[in-house]
Amino acid sequence: MTGETTRPGLTTTEAAFIDEAQHEGRLFIEQPYELYSEENHEAWRRLFARMGERWEQYANPHFLKGIESLCLDPQRVPRLEDVNRFLAPLTGFQAKPVSGYVPSFVFFDCLRNRCFPTTVTIRRSDRLDYLPEPDIFHDIAGHVPMHTDRHFAETLVRFGECAHTAADLVSGIRDPETRMHALASIIRAMARFFWFTVEFGLMRGKDGLKAYGSGLLSSCGELAHAIESPEVQRFPIQLEWAINQSFEIDHYQPLLFVVDSFDHLFDLVDQLEAWMKAGRLSNVAPGEPAVSERDLQSFLAR
Repeated sequence: MTGETTRPGLTTTEAAFIDEAQHEGRLFIEQPYELYSEENHEAWRRLFARMGERWEQYANPHFLKGIESLCLDPQRVPRLEDVNRFLAPLTGFQAKPVSGYVPSFVFFDCLRNRCFPTTVTIRRSDRLDYLPEPDIFHDIAGHVPMHTDRHFAETLVRFGECAHTAADLVSGIRDPETRMHALASIIRAMARFFWFTVEFGLMRGKDGLKAYGSGLLSSCGELAHAIESPEVQRFPIQLEWAINQSFEIDHYQPLLFVVDSFDHLFDLVDQLEAWMKAGRLSNVAPGEPAVSERDLQSFLAR
């Protein structure tokens, strides 16, 4: 039999191409666009269609301008080369396809170099609300529109520079146990900061609270819930709180932090680095997210 039934597709957790790349140790890959099945394109169509109204209501204006600037096709999974053609002239950022999990230092270093590691698979069309891991809709329709904004892009680059500061700092700690404890704590603090800002951040504007975090902007249900639900605690961001606050990834977030602007966010990254240098990130509260050996080694081997 020929046609669609024989095409393997690039469905999250079900893509042979990704399994092969991971088995061969290939992290950075080419987007194999010809492998996308019609089901994959249907998933993109349905996700994009149902988010449009939510974006207009709940997304910050920088994101809306970014969606327009990228000229994303609402009918087909995007080609990353097309995305980059519109993105790079604006801020120098590019979406860089990967086969799976990117170790912490490598991820942050990509940001420093204006590259965003981008998943090429997409969730199943019959499980649009279930996301076991990032997919291309989360990355391209959630993250990348923000990368068209110059102030936000510079904040990401600045955050990426903090990873090099962390690596330099821990390299000067002679005792191995102390070095590993401090590094794990710093990575945890950086991951929490990223989570509560870039992934799940809210911004206060003239029209009230709007979302700029990609985890919210790629989730039809959680985007409205984050802004409207009385169950969500929303507070002006405090750095000491954010870096000591654990989180879980398998349910709607009960606690969100609010920034005033991207200039405010940039200043917070400066403060994060200053605290890192002063040792204030070397013993943050334990808990999620877990720091893997792979993450630790990515900093030590940079």
